[in-house]
Parts: sequence; C-alpha cells; structure tokens
Amino acid sequence: MIVLKKTHNPFSLKYRHCNHTLKFGRFGIKTLSFSKITENQFNLIERLSLKFLKLSSNNKKIIKIWSSSLVNLTLTKLSSESRMGKGKGSIYTKALFLRPGSILFEFEGISKQQLVGILAFLKKKVSFKIVGIQLPTK
Repeated sequence: MIVLKKTHNPFSLKYRHCNHTLKFGRFGIKTLSFSKITENQFNLIERLSLKFLKLSSNNKKIIKIWSSSLVNLTLTKLSSESRMGKGKGSIYTKALFLRPGSILFEFEGISKQQLVGILAFLKKKVSFKIVGIQLPTK
C-alpha cells in the first residue's frame, strides 16, 4: 500500500554535489535556474524528447534516455471557500523541485547536432533555463 505524505519543503536549497555530472550517457540536459514542475509536465517533456529524437534519427539508431530526477514534492490544495485553520488540504499532484545544475536527462546514441536540435525544441516548451552538456572527449 502506497501512502502519499504531505510534504513541508523536504528539500534544502543548498547545492547538492551528486546530480550535476553525467553518469550514464554522453550528452545531457542541465537546468540553470530554480524551478518546480509537476510529474505530468516532466513525463510530457520526456515523451516529447523521445519523439523528437526518433523523428530526427529515422528510427535507425538505438537511442537511450536516462532521467535522474525523482519526484520529491507533493502539492496540496484547499478549496477556495474554506476558512483558515482547516488543515493543509488534499494532495492533488506530485512535483519535482529542480535546482540550478541538476541534470534532467542523459542521452546515448545521439549526435551533437541532434542534441542542439532537441535543446532548441525543449527551450520553447519549458519555462526554466536549460543547457546541453557533453562528456569531455579523451
């Protein structure tokens, strides 16, 4: 049985050093600002990026996508007609709190041109600043 708990800011605003480097893929998308997106928005961004990459590669290559961001926030809402002191309200969705420097997605099996294309495509879809990153070549 999964119990959803109402969170009171479980995240700290301090910089975490575990989610700012690439761990799985060659290319990645990194955030540059604080943001809060819902779970549905995150899934939509993931599906749009996968669809864009499949169209740009004509289904000829195997493309792998990793998402290292996890849902860490529950959003609650009280009805507008309720008075003060009636509690926090019921949970209506889950969300992700993104810090600057956190990696949203990692890609394997794409080229640098495809990364530039998907970055330009996703910049129009999201409300926060993102940038593409790449593993240094040896």
